[in-house]
Amino acid sequence: MKPNFLSSIDATAMLDQVQEWAAINTGTGNLPGLERQAQKLADAFASLPGTVELVDPAPVTGIAADGSEFEKPNGQHLVVRVRPTANRRILLTGHMDTVFPADHPFQSMRWLEDGVLNGPGLADMKGGISVMLHALMAFEASPGASALGYDVLINSDEETGSLASSALIAEMAQGKLAALTYEPAALPDGTLAHARGGTGNYSVIVTGKSAHAGRNPHEGRNAIVAAADLILRIKGMERGDITVNPAKLEGGAANNVVPDHAVLRFNIRPKSTEAMESFDSDLNEVLRSIEADHGVSLHRHGGVTRPPKAVDDQAQRLFDLVRECGAELGQDIKWQSTGGVCDGNNIAACGIPVVDTMGVRGGAIHSADEFLITASLAERAALSALVISRLAAGDLN
Repeated sequence: MKPNFLSSIDATAMLDQVQEWAAINTGTGNLPGLERQAQKLADAFASLPGTVELVDPAPVTGIAADGSEFEKPNGQHLVVRVRPTANRRILLTGHMDTVFPADHPFQSMRWLEDGVLNGPGLADMKGGISVMLHALMAFEASPGASALGYDVLINSDEETGSLASSALIAEMAQGKLAALTYEPAALPDGTLAHARGGTGNYSVIVTGKSAHAGRNPHEGRNAIVAAADLILRIKGMERGDITVNPAKLEGGAANNVVPDHAVLRFNIRPKSTEAMESFDSDLNEVLRSIEADHGVSLHRHGGVTRPPKAVDDQAQRLFDLVRECGAELGQDIKWQSTGGVCDGNNIAACGIPVVDTMGVRGGAIHSADEFLITASLAERAALSALVISRLAAGDLN
């Protein structure tokens, strides 16, 4: 029998809320849109019995095409703290940013069919934020709410790696019993993401020496050739537990000039911590070798932004608890490993058990075909509220 406190979940209010939020463009670089969204979220989460604040992002730098370092602006993060002195406390996280910038053509919503709504950020993850909020509102009406404290973090830069919020995530994860993150389900049927690989983004600045391509090319040091050699070598570092994707090569000069500058950008996807650490160490040796072979200088920027997320015994107990709660509500909860990454990787790296796909059912995220299955709003809110009530009762201790 469904607990009484779950009856307060209002599916109509949730859908209206999500549509209001999705009408605001919140591409990670759209600071005015993020500011509007953050204020609306602050107003909405003020319904919880805690403190609400907007926290400035940590400084983040990037590498321009000319090799110079520049500061990348980011929006503020929302932080909510409820019963911070409770002995038993959990963390809930989400993100307000999307991958669709202010000038992207995908800005509006439309019904694909009854119960299936297409729109930017509906699944990833404005729907998930609504699930989180309404689950907490329902939980506050439960008999055991006073036994559990929780922190909420909704960051503004998840889609670009959470570099402006990773320290805040680590700080807020400390001392928590468990964490729930509201990314959309891994599959439209509600399947959860289980273990995850990691990711890292690198930029390598190559500085050579220019010369005339006809008169004295031997006096030059070709940065493009050195970068091309580097591409082949790092691609050759792939093995079963790591992939490397050289993504962009910038630089060069006129056809009659030996180029003295290049910037190579690449991504890695390690499946294990060992693969991540081994690649990072081996990369330094490869860079030294390129410098010696080509007479250039190299400077690396970036690194692993999200470590691989393994599922240990404690994390598996949390997954099992979610499945038990789903069964109580008539929901068949499954899970599968995935190569995608999210803030759940960062939380797990702090040693905190986390289930990071507690958001809505939907699909085609990061594309103009993104959709939300609207029935999943109340469905997943009920699931989360029940899980949180079980955590309050000590079911994970």
